[in-house]
Amino acid sequence: MERLKQALYPRLLPIARDWWGKLGREAIWPDTLDEWLDMCHQAGQDKSTAILLKYGEKDWNALHRDLYGDLVFPLQVVINLNNPGVDHTGGEFLLLEQRPRAQSRGTAFLLPQGHGYVFTTRDRPVESKRGWSAAPVRHGVSAIRSGERFTLALVFHDAA
Repeated sequence: MERLKQALYPRLLPIARDWWGKLGREAIWPDTLDEWLDMCHQAGQDKSTAILLKYGEKDWNALHRDLYGDLVFPLQVVINLNNPGVDHTGGEFLLLEQRPRAQSRGTAFLLPQGHGYVFTTRDRPVESKRGWSAAPVRHGVSAIRSGERFTLALVFHDAA
C-alpha cells in the first residue's frame, strides 16, 4: 500500500495545489509524500490511514469524510478488489456533493475489478458566476445485497 501511495502522491499533488489556488487557500503540501507525512507526524497525526475494507451482506458505510486531524490532503483513492455482480451485488460507491445555492447532487456507481477512483476528501472547487467556491462532498457505500465486497482505501494524510 505504501508503494502505491508513494507512486500516486506526485500525480495528485498538482491537482491538490490547483484546487487550493482556485479556492484562495494556501497549498501546504510539500513535493514528497514522506515530507508530508513528517508534517502530519509533527502535528500528532501518526497513525497510517491505508485501509483494506471488507463489506458482507447487509453491510454499508454511511456518508462521511475521512478527516483525521487538522492536516488533510484533499484527494484520496479507492480501488475495487473484486468483481461486482459476481462477487457481490449492491455496494455501490456513493458521492454526495452539496452545491452552493442548489440542491445536493448524489452519484452512485460500481467500479470494475482492479479500477480506482480519485475523489475529494473534504470539498472540491466549483466555478460559478461569482468565481470559485468550495462544494463539500461526502462518500459512502450502499448496502451489500449478497456476497462480499473488498476495497483498498488510500488516504494521503495520517490520523491523530
